[in-house]
Amino acid sequence: MKSFLEKIRTPEKEVSFKKQVIVSIGVILLGFALGVLQKWIDGSPSNIFPLWMQQLDIRNYFGRLAIWILLATVISIYSKSPVRASINTFLFFISMLAGYYLYCNYVLGFLPKTYMMIWIAISFATFFMAYICWYAKGEGIIAIFLSSMIMGVLLAQAINLDFRYGFFVYHFLEVLTWIIGVILLRRKPKEYAIAIGLSVVIAFVYQLVMPYWG
Repeated sequence: MKSFLEKIRTPEKEVSFKKQVIVSIGVILLGFALGVLQKWIDGSPSNIFPLWMQQLDIRNYFGRLAIWILLATVISIYSKSPVRASINTFLFFISMLAGYYLYCNYVLGFLPKTYMMIWIAISFATFFMAYICWYAKGEGIIAIFLSSMIMGVLLAQAINLDFRYGFFVYHFLEVLTWIIGVILLRRKPKEYAIAIGLSVVIAFVYQLVMPYWG
């Protein structure tokens, strides 16, 4: 199995423990700060924000999935190995939830325990998902398929593709998020075209199966 996976993408082995710790600490701090920021935005009246932030609907953007999928993808694919991808992505989400719910509890005075437990479970799931996503920047058909899966989910979050309801954009910032994801997952031209084409099919199927998650 190890040799099979290394044909897709080979981990970087010469990475010092000190550097790994520094990166993980940075991920934790980023996650915590974004968790606090998200809840502060969510708990603040919209009229305190500049007009351009209100028009971009920043509050709903951070409350949806696309930005978090993109950040998890960035952490995963730029890690030095699939194990580091799993660890760093998990640390990011756990620290983000810590910031979010600590702000809820100590600043806003409430703690939605049911939702918190659901998101903690999702954070544990990202540990395994990040391991797989790391190979999206590799070579071969499996890497192409993984790239198309990520791009397809981001596309499904950005644009409605169900012809029964017409084509429309869910959120402008999610279109930008999808474009960034497509750029990050770029590869050889022919493979890139295949991955993008397949991602459209995946997005369409995703919206048919889970129409309320678009």
